[in-house]
Amino acid sequence: MYYINNFEHLLMSTKLANPFVITGRIPAEYFCDRVEETKRIVRVVTNEGNIVLMSPRRMGKSRLVQHCLSFPAISEHYNTFYIDLLHTSSLREFTYIFGKTVFKSLTNFGQKVMLSFVQALQSLSGTFGLDASTGLPTFTIEISRIVSPEFTLGEIFSWLESVDIPSIICFDEFQQISNYPENKNGEVEALLRSHIQHMRNARFIYSGSERHLLMEMFFTKAKPFYNSADQLNLKSINIDVYADFASSMFRAYGKDIDEEVVRKYFNKLDGTTYYIQKLMHESFIDCASGEKCNESVVEAALQSIIEEKSDNFDYMLGTLTERQKDALFAIAKEGQADHIMSVAFIKKHGIASPSVMQTAVNKLLQMDLITVENGVYSVSDILLRIYLQSIR
Repeated sequence: MYYINNFEHLLMSTKLANPFVITGRIPAEYFCDRVEETKRIVRVVTNEGNIVLMSPRRMGKSRLVQHCLSFPAISEHYNTFYIDLLHTSSLREFTYIFGKTVFKSLTNFGQKVMLSFVQALQSLSGTFGLDASTGLPTFTIEISRIVSPEFTLGEIFSWLESVDIPSIICFDEFQQISNYPENKNGEVEALLRSHIQHMRNARFIYSGSERHLLMEMFFTKAKPFYNSADQLNLKSINIDVYADFASSMFRAYGKDIDEEVVRKYFNKLDGTTYYIQKLMHESFIDCASGEKCNESVVEAALQSIIEEKSDNFDYMLGTLTERQKDALFAIAKEGQADHIMSVAFIKKHGIASPSVMQTAVNKLLQMDLITVENGVYSVSDILLRIYLQSIR
């Protein structure tokens, strides 16, 4: 089977209540496909290379990285660190979350290793706490105590370089650093690159969901990270593979679902990994043991998922101007919209003028409500697109 990395058919060491996992790390036997992508990532980083992984949001890149980090070829030979930068907005926050993640990952390595890390961060000397029951250091540092993030960052990288076991570090949503106020002229990118390029004891996975920013960072000659990592574009799982995976999982639990039903909703959700997995998760719950999950059950589950998000969607729409909403609805109605500044498009959707459309689109792109690829615009969130299509 394509979806299980050891190619054995549903020989599950631990049977989960629901085989369509949507939270936490996905056990290998429940992980659908990504066999070639996994091989590529593991091969690159275990052979002293770095890789940049790009995909739209909710396509499964974060789970794929965590899946790769759990492989014996990595987990048995490397320290692994997964740093989510999505909600960071400054170099200080980057340094804080980086240091905190490294520290927390060391709790299983014992007091000696933890103390060596604490002692390495001389810029934060005296600011670590102690656990009263174990005597081990605890990361009680407030972000405001990091007064010289550039210096503290250098200490973290120096410690990683000095330890006996090599590291593999994933910076997820790495494109966030391009928006830091300290990065107006690429200073943060240059700072990170100055450390990373000299490291011999660590490999890096840079992943992100804003392809245009990552392409600019890694494939523009004037940029510090130019040509410093292999590239992997993560696309949808093959529809036939996922349909086989879903139907096999239902059967393994004494239930059934037609592969054609899975394919229909896979297409309806544009193959967005998280959403199709969430839909199968909910449909599995709604299907009793010994029964067949028909299309009406799946459709009801989809409508329920959309209803759960409708309040958030309505709130978001309330923050937009009328012109921004008109542009968003126009793109949603098209599904995949090109030539959006053309007279024909403007007239069809009742937009005031091309300049009005351009201004609205720029703001929607900035808010990450729409995305553009090769001149084709679409609503970033497929569930939002379906919702918008249903209300206007």
